[in-house]
Amino acid sequence: MFSVVKGDPTPEELAALAAVVASVGVPPTPEAAKPNVRHWVRRQQLRLDPTPGPGAWRRSRG
Repeated sequence: MFSVVKGDPTPEELAALAAVVASVGVPPTPEAAKPNVRHWVRRQQLRLDPTPGPGAWRRSRG
């Protein structure tokens, strides 16, 4: 893969270099899909209250 031509790197430095070189060819991970606004608009049109539970405060903003 690669070779050290100058200096005396520690095993930790070689591991860090290997990790960087290995990550260069990896495509970036896709971002998580944003929540759909349509669901909230539909709930507003039907005059439904926000559902309780984790993340309810995020869903309550209009």
